[in-house]
Amino acid sequence: MVNKAEAIRRLLKEKGNLVMPGIYDALSAKIAAQAGFEVMFITGYSLSATLLGEPDFGILTQTEMLAAAERICPIVEPPVIVDADTGYGNAVNVIRTVQELIRRGAAGMFLEDQIWPKRCGHMKGKQVIPLEEYLMKLKAAVDAKREGDLYIVARTDARQALGLQEAIRRGVAFKEAGADAVFVEAPESREEMREISRNIPGPLVANMIERGVTPLMGPEELRELGFQLVVWPLAALYASARALKEVYTTLRRKGTTQEMMERLLPFSEFHEIVGLEEKYQLDARYRS
Repeated sequence: MVNKAEAIRRLLKEKGNLVMPGIYDALSAKIAAQAGFEVMFITGYSLSATLLGEPDFGILTQTEMLAAAERICPIVEPPVIVDADTGYGNAVNVIRTVQELIRRGAAGMFLEDQIWPKRCGHMKGKQVIPLEEYLMKLKAAVDAKREGDLYIVARTDARQALGLQEAIRRGVAFKEAGADAVFVEAPESREEMREISRNIPGPLVANMIERGVTPLMGPEELRELGFQLVVWPLAALYASARALKEVYTTLRRKGTTQEMMERLLPFSEFHEIVGLEEKYQLDARYRS
Protein backbone atom coordinates (compact mmCIF):
# COMPACT_ATOMS: atom_id res chain seq x y z
CA MET A 1 0.00 0.00 0.00
CA VAL A 2 1.28 3.48 -0.90
CA ASN A 3 2.15 5.59 2.14
CA LYS A 4 0.53 8.85 1.10
CA ALA A 5 1.76 10.79 4.12
CA GLU A 6 5.31 9.89 3.16
CA ALA A 7 4.49 10.84 -0.42
CA ILE A 8 3.77 14.39 0.76
CA ARG A 9 7.14 14.55 2.53
CA ARG A 10 8.89 13.26 -0.59
CA LEU A 11 7.10 15.71 -2.89
CA LEU A 12 8.11 18.62 -0.68
CA LYS A 13 11.76 17.54 -0.78
CA GLU A 14 11.67 17.13 -4.55
CA LYS A 15 9.69 20.23 -5.50
CA GLY A 16 10.31 22.74 -2.71
CA ASN A 17 6.66 23.71 -2.42
CA LEU A 18 3.22 22.36 -3.23
CA VAL A 19 -0.03 24.07 -4.18
CA MET A 20 -3.13 22.39 -2.73
CA PRO A 21 -6.66 23.13 -3.95
CA GLY A 22 -9.62 22.99 -1.62
CA ILE A 23 -12.05 20.17 -2.40
CA TYR A 24 -15.35 19.27 -0.74
CA ASP A 25 -16.94 16.33 -2.56
CA ALA A 26 -16.11 13.48 -4.90
CA LEU A 27 -16.68 15.54 -8.03
CA SER A 28 -14.41 18.42 -6.99
CA ALA A 29 -11.76 15.86 -5.98
CA LYS A 30 -11.88 14.13 -9.37
CA ILE A 31 -11.66 17.42 -11.24
CA ALA A 32 -8.71 18.56 -9.11
CA ALA A 33 -6.91 15.25 -9.68
CA GLN A 34 -7.50 15.45 -13.43
CA ALA A 35 -6.08 19.00 -13.38
CA GLY A 36 -2.82 17.49 -12.12
CA PHE A 37 -2.67 18.57 -8.47
CA GLU A 38 -0.34 16.38 -6.45
CA VAL A 39 -1.93 16.98 -3.03
CA MET A 40 -5.48 18.10 -2.13
CA PHE A 41 -7.22 19.46 0.94
CA ILE A 42 -10.76 18.75 2.18
CA THR A 43 -11.80 22.10 3.58
CA GLY A 44 -14.21 22.30 6.50
CA TYR A 45 -15.42 25.71 5.36
CA SER A 46 -16.48 24.33 1.98
CA LEU A 47 -17.90 21.11 3.39
CA SER A 48 -19.99 23.01 5.92
CA ALA A 49 -21.33 25.22 3.14
CA THR A 50 -22.09 22.46 0.62
CA LEU A 51 -23.27 19.74 3.01
CA LEU A 52 -25.16 21.87 5.52
CA GLY A 53 -25.60 25.28 3.91
CA GLU A 54 -23.93 26.69 7.04
CA PRO A 55 -20.89 28.91 7.71
CA ASP A 56 -17.60 27.59 9.08
CA PHE A 57 -18.64 28.25 12.65
CA GLY A 58 -18.08 24.98 14.50
CA ILE A 59 -21.31 23.44 13.22
CA LEU A 60 -19.77 20.64 11.14
CA THR A 61 -19.22 17.46 13.18
CA GLN A 62 -16.52 14.83 13.30
CA THR A 63 -18.97 12.28 11.86
CA GLU A 64 -19.71 14.50 8.86
CA MET A 65 -16.05 15.20 8.15
CA LEU A 66 -15.09 11.54 8.43
CA ALA A 67 -17.92 10.58 6.08
CA ALA A 68 -16.61 13.08 3.54
CA ALA A 69 -13.09 11.68 3.87
CA GLU A 70 -14.46 8.17 3.36
CA ARG A 71 -16.19 9.23 0.14
CA ILE A 72 -13.30 11.27 -1.25
CA CYS A 73 -9.93 9.81 -0.23
CA PRO A 74 -10.23 6.38 -1.91
CA ILE A 75 -11.38 7.65 -5.31
CA VAL A 76 -8.37 9.81 -6.16
CA GLU A 77 -4.71 8.89 -6.42
CA PRO A 78 -3.14 12.09 -4.97
CA PRO A 79 -2.79 12.36 -1.18
CA VAL A 80 -5.68 14.12 0.56
CA ILE A 81 -5.18 16.21 3.70
CA VAL A 82 -8.32 16.63 5.81
CA ASP A 83 -9.37 19.64 7.85
CA ALA A 84 -9.91 18.08 11.29
CA ASP A 85 -10.67 21.40 13.02
CA THR A 86 -9.74 21.07 16.72
CA GLY A 87 -9.82 17.27 16.71
CA TYR A 88 -13.42 17.41 17.97
CA GLY A 89 -12.69 17.37 21.67
CA ASN A 90 -9.81 16.64 24.03
CA ALA A 91 -6.71 14.51 23.46
CA VAL A 92 -8.71 11.28 23.61
CA ASN A 93 -11.02 12.56 20.87
CA VAL A 94 -7.97 13.56 18.81
CA ILE A 95 -6.65 9.99 19.02
CA ARG A 96 -9.92 8.66 17.60
CA THR A 97 -9.95 11.32 14.90
CA VAL A 98 -6.45 10.33 13.78
CA GLN A 99 -7.27 6.62 13.80
CA GLU A 100 -10.48 7.11 11.85
CA LEU A 101 -8.80 9.34 9.26
CA ILE A 102 -6.11 6.72 8.68
CA ARG A 103 -8.79 4.03 8.24
CA ARG A 104 -10.49 6.17 5.61
CA GLY A 105 -7.34 6.67 3.57
CA ALA A 106 -6.51 10.25 4.51
CA ALA A 107 -2.89 11.29 4.01
CA GLY A 108 -2.88 14.11 6.54
CA MET A 109 -4.81 16.41 8.83
CA PHE A 110 -4.91 20.01 10.00
CA LEU A 111 -5.25 20.27 13.79
CA GLU A 112 -5.89 23.72 15.23
CA ASP A 113 -5.71 25.34 18.65
CA GLN A 114 -8.99 27.23 18.68
CA ILE A 115 -11.58 26.96 21.43
CA TRP A 116 -14.57 24.92 20.27
CA PRO A 117 -16.84 25.85 18.61
CA LYS A 118 -14.20 27.14 16.21
CA ARG A 119 -14.68 29.46 13.26
CA CYS A 120 -12.99 30.20 9.96
CA GLY A 121 -9.48 31.51 10.46
CA HIS A 122 -10.26 34.77 8.66
CA MET A 123 -13.38 35.53 10.73
CA LYS A 124 -13.38 37.78 13.77
CA GLY A 125 -13.75 36.70 17.39
CA LYS A 126 -11.44 33.68 17.48
CA GLN A 127 -10.09 32.35 20.78
CA VAL A 128 -7.38 29.75 21.41
CA ILE A 129 -6.83 27.18 24.11
CA PRO A 130 -3.73 27.31 26.36
CA LEU A 131 -0.56 26.17 24.62
CA GLU A 132 0.04 23.35 27.12
CA GLU A 133 -3.43 21.93 26.45
CA TYR A 134 -2.91 22.02 22.70
CA LEU A 135 0.51 20.38 22.97
CA MET A 136 -1.11 17.41 24.73
CA LYS A 137 -3.59 17.12 21.85
CA LEU A 138 -0.76 17.33 19.33
CA LYS A 139 1.25 14.71 21.24
CA ALA A 140 -1.81 12.46 21.21
CA ALA A 141 -2.08 12.90 17.44
CA VAL A 142 1.60 12.11 16.89
CA ASP A 143 1.37 9.02 19.11
CA ALA A 144 -1.86 7.80 17.49
CA LYS A 145 -0.47 7.85 13.96
CA ARG A 146 2.08 5.17 14.87
CA GLU A 147 -0.60 2.66 13.97
CA GLY A 148 -0.32 3.98 10.41
CA ASP A 149 0.94 7.32 9.17
CA LEU A 150 -0.56 10.76 8.86
CA TYR A 151 0.94 14.08 7.80
CA ILE A 152 0.10 16.32 10.76
CA VAL A 153 -0.17 20.06 10.18
CA ALA A 154 -0.34 21.92 13.50
CA ARG A 155 -2.27 25.16 13.14
CA THR A 156 -2.44 28.14 15.46
CA ASP A 157 -4.99 30.95 15.34
CA ALA A 158 -3.13 32.93 17.98
CA ARG A 159 -2.14 35.71 15.56
CA GLN A 160 -5.55 37.36 15.88
CA ALA A 161 -6.31 36.26 19.43
CA LEU A 162 -2.97 36.92 21.17
CA GLY A 163 -0.61 38.56 18.68
CA LEU A 164 2.13 37.56 16.26
CA GLN A 165 4.81 36.76 18.81
CA GLU A 166 2.58 34.32 20.66
CA ALA A 167 1.67 32.70 17.35
CA ILE A 168 5.39 32.29 16.59
CA ARG A 169 6.06 30.89 20.07
CA ARG A 170 3.35 28.32 19.52
CA GLY A 171 4.61 27.43 16.07
CA VAL A 172 8.08 26.69 17.42
CA ALA A 173 6.58 24.51 20.16
CA PHE A 174 4.43 22.65 17.63
CA LYS A 175 7.45 21.71 15.56
CA GLU A 176 9.36 20.58 18.64
CA ALA A 177 6.38 18.41 19.62
CA GLY A 178 6.56 16.46 16.36
CA ALA A 179 4.29 18.22 13.87
CA ASP A 180 5.19 17.58 10.24
CA ALA A 181 4.34 21.18 9.29
CA VAL A 182 3.24 24.38 11.02
CA PHE A 183 0.42 26.68 9.97
CA VAL A 184 0.20 30.16 11.48
CA GLU A 185 -3.22 31.30 10.33
CA ALA A 186 -4.03 34.80 9.06
CA PRO A 187 -0.78 36.80 9.06
CA GLU A 188 -1.64 40.27 7.81
CA SER A 189 1.38 41.24 5.72
CA ARG A 190 4.46 39.98 3.93
CA GLU A 191 6.54 41.35 6.79
CA GLU A 192 4.66 39.18 9.27
CA MET A 193 5.16 36.18 7.03
CA ARG A 194 8.90 36.83 6.88
CA GLU A 195 8.97 37.03 10.68
CA ILE A 196 7.15 33.69 10.89
CA SER A 197 9.54 31.92 8.52
CA ARG A 198 12.60 33.41 10.21
CA ASN A 199 11.60 31.89 13.53
CA ILE A 200 9.63 28.69 12.88
CA PRO A 201 11.24 25.67 11.20
CA GLY A 202 9.43 24.49 8.09
CA PRO A 203 7.60 23.22 6.28
CA LEU A 204 5.22 26.15 6.73
CA VAL A 205 1.69 26.52 5.39
CA ALA A 206 0.35 29.63 3.65
CA ASN A 207 -3.42 29.97 3.43
CA MET A 208 -4.52 31.92 0.37
CA ILE A 209 -8.12 33.06 0.82
CA GLU A 210 -9.43 35.49 -1.77
CA ARG A 211 -10.26 38.78 -0.02
CA GLY A 212 -9.02 37.38 3.29
CA VAL A 213 -6.58 39.11 5.64
CA THR A 214 -3.40 37.56 4.20
CA PRO A 215 -2.02 39.01 0.93
CA LEU A 216 -2.53 36.75 -2.09
CA MET A 217 0.71 35.59 -3.68
CA GLY A 218 1.93 33.02 -6.15
CA PRO A 219 4.04 29.99 -5.24
CA GLU A 220 7.38 31.51 -6.17
CA GLU A 221 6.94 34.56 -3.94
CA LEU A 222 5.68 32.35 -1.12
CA ARG A 223 8.67 30.08 -1.51
CA GLU A 224 10.97 33.10 -1.24
CA LEU A 225 9.13 34.08 1.93
CA GLY A 226 9.76 30.60 3.35
CA PHE A 227 6.39 28.87 2.83
CA GLN A 228 6.35 25.43 1.27
CA LEU A 229 2.70 24.28 1.48
CA VAL A 230 0.24 26.64 -0.21
CA VAL A 231 -3.45 25.95 0.22
CA TRP A 232 -6.17 27.68 -1.82
CA PRO A 233 -9.14 26.32 0.12
CA LEU A 234 -12.06 28.37 -1.17
CA ALA A 235 -11.43 29.29 -4.83
CA ALA A 236 -13.40 26.32 -6.18
CA LEU A 237 -16.25 26.85 -3.74
CA TYR A 238 -16.58 30.54 -4.58
CA ALA A 239 -16.39 29.86 -8.31
CA SER A 240 -19.01 27.12 -8.05
CA ALA A 241 -21.32 29.26 -5.93
CA ARG A 242 -21.10 32.13 -8.41
CA ALA A 243 -21.82 29.80 -11.33
CA LEU A 244 -24.80 28.27 -9.53
CA LYS A 245 -26.16 31.67 -8.61
CA GLU A 246 -25.90 32.93 -12.20
CA VAL A 247 -27.37 29.85 -13.87
CA TYR A 248 -30.28 29.60 -11.44
CA THR A 249 -31.01 33.31 -11.75
CA THR A 250 -30.99 33.11 -15.55
CA LEU A 251 -33.09 29.94 -15.61
CA ARG A 252 -35.66 31.43 -13.24
CA ARG A 253 -35.85 34.71 -15.16
CA LYS A 254 -35.90 33.34 -18.70
CA GLY A 255 -36.98 29.73 -18.29
CA THR A 256 -34.05 28.49 -20.43
CA THR A 257 -30.25 28.23 -20.40
CA GLN A 258 -29.86 28.80 -24.14
CA GLU A 259 -27.89 32.02 -23.73
CA MET A 260 -25.47 30.33 -21.31
CA MET A 261 -24.54 27.25 -23.33
CA GLU A 262 -20.91 28.31 -23.76
CA ARG A 263 -20.55 28.45 -19.97
CA LEU A 264 -21.80 24.92 -19.38
CA LEU A 265 -19.72 21.75 -19.75
CA PRO A 266 -20.91 19.64 -22.67
CA PHE A 267 -22.78 16.43 -21.86
CA SER A 268 -19.91 14.29 -23.18
CA GLU A 269 -17.15 16.22 -21.39
CA PHE A 270 -18.89 15.88 -18.05
CA HIS A 271 -19.17 12.13 -18.60
CA GLU A 272 -15.43 11.98 -19.19
CA ILE A 273 -14.87 13.51 -15.75
CA VAL A 274 -17.05 10.98 -13.94
CA GLY A 275 -15.84 8.00 -16.02
CA LEU A 276 -18.99 6.94 -17.85
CA GLU A 277 -17.09 5.04 -20.56
CA GLU A 278 -15.48 2.82 -17.92
CA LYS A 279 -18.92 1.91 -16.63
CA TYR A 280 -20.10 1.07 -20.14
CA GLN A 281 -17.13 -1.29 -20.47
CA LEU A 282 -17.86 -2.94 -17.13
CA ASP A 283 -21.50 -3.26 -18.02
CA ALA A 284 -20.61 -4.97 -21.31
CA ARG A 285 -18.17 -7.36 -19.63
CA TYR A 286 -20.64 -8.65 -17.08
CA ARG A 287 -23.88 -8.47 -19.02
CA SER A 288 -25.60 -11.86 -19.28
